[in-house]
Amino acid sequence: MSFFAKEVIDQEWGNYFELTRAGYGTLVAVMIAILLAACFISGKSGSKRFGTRQLVFSSMAMALATVTSMIKVVDMPMGGSVTFFSMLFICLIGYWFGFKGGLMTAIAYGFLQLIIEPYIISIPQMLTDYILAFGALGLSGLFSNSRYGLIKGFLLGVLGRYFFAFLSGMIFFGSYGEYYNMSAPIYSLAYNGAYIGLETLFTLILIAIPPVNKGLARVKVMALGESA
Repeated sequence: MSFFAKEVIDQEWGNYFELTRAGYGTLVAVMIAILLAACFISGKSGSKRFGTRQLVFSSMAMALATVTSMIKVVDMPMGGSVTFFSMLFICLIGYWFGFKGGLMTAIAYGFLQLIIEPYIISIPQMLTDYILAFGALGLSGLFSNSRYGLIKGFLLGVLGRYFFAFLSGMIFFGSYGEYYNMSAPIYSLAYNGAYIGLETLFTLILIAIPPVNKGLARVKVMALGESA
């Protein structure tokens, strides 16, 4: 693993790994490959035009999610934060383009988050915290053609992210629960539920505002290249 990451010994926070240049380069290449693959295997028509349109909108959504993820309303001490609706932008990909495109683009976003803010203590933790947790937001695509599909898809995606965040917190960071006299599962449920739940509440309120809901529906029409 030394070629892609080097170990850092920290007596206060414990040992972790920092990515090397090769590690960053590899992650960037994988992210781009997944994003491109998502755009050309999930189109309803399979056409090059549709794939290009999906690439543009997916890239825009990932960029907006990245920017808003840096606007932290609440920043938790051990990782995780309430952001400026960043999860919504990733869930929109599934809402627009369906399950395959949504899932693969969300996984690509997980790689992007790993590139921007890496915290690695082991490969299983890295996969759970970044690839699986953020990738789960792509589950929103299961309701892309459903009534109230955005709300239902967003909730499913968030629940997926919460599950993997809980799993990571319980397995890899559960020992911190001792400081609060909590067992590892209870600590992880409460800790991850606090910031994910709060952002989910704020986002649902935003989506429920009629002008916002109508605006997002119009953007979906634009993304799919359909007539209003």
